[in-house]
Amino acid sequence: MNNVSQQFNEQYLPVKALLIYQSAEQESENYEYKPTEIYVESYDIGKHGNPINAHPLSLKEMSTLSELLQSTQELQNNYLQCKGVIPQNLIYVNSQTNGYAVWYTTPQEVNLFFSDALGIPSGKAKIPALLWKAAKERLEVFALKGKNKPNADTPLYYAPLFNLSQNGSVCMGTVNVQIDRQTYLEQLMTQWESYFFNSYFTHTLGNHRHSKGNLIQLWQGQIGTGRDFPQDELIKNGKTLKDIIR
Repeated sequence: MNNVSQQFNEQYLPVKALLIYQSAEQESENYEYKPTEIYVESYDIGKHGNPINAHPLSLKEMSTLSELLQSTQELQNNYLQCKGVIPQNLIYVNSQTNGYAVWYTTPQEVNLFFSDALGIPSGKAKIPALLWKAAKERLEVFALKGKNKPNADTPLYYAPLFNLSQNGSVCMGTVNVQIDRQTYLEQLMTQWESYFFNSYFTHTLGNHRHSKGNLIQLWQGQIGTGRDFPQDELIKNGKTLKDIIR
């Protein structure tokens, strides 16, 4: 049996106190603070145990507090951190708490699933290169021409698929997305791709054209044929890569 008596006898002395102020208009239920509506004040603790030297929480103090919290297993944050070698198709990472990752996939053959209402048989088909932008609960997908890695000025196209709005946002329907602070960057990328391709395409969103021709007829003619995706069906959306990473 471990001798824990030393732990009980060890003294802990107060050295720092934090006081969090929030906007009077902000809801405080469940302590869910919006960063732009709070102010954190730091106090040193004097030799008599009283708080002294009130000052705004400094960058050094924030860094120390972050390291302390990260050392606690339950609070460790793997979100957007690489578990191994940086993926070659990764383009950009916004590493803030609610940040996102941007990556691309080259033209490939995948299984696509369509609802019966569309009249398109589910099956394998070749798709164009895609650009992905994903956070914990949000996914945007765009199409790319060719197969080269995009740069900041590469034009984006509407992804010629269903369940996509004009700004590229994907309607995931009833898909149970399970991405949290324990999800590594590589897992986020593979999970979102799996969620996207393993869910059923059901409908178009918005009034924009997803392809130059009829989208349903396009996929009716692609499924099971092994033909490359016809690049001339892609329509520019007026954005470049740099527009979605600002």
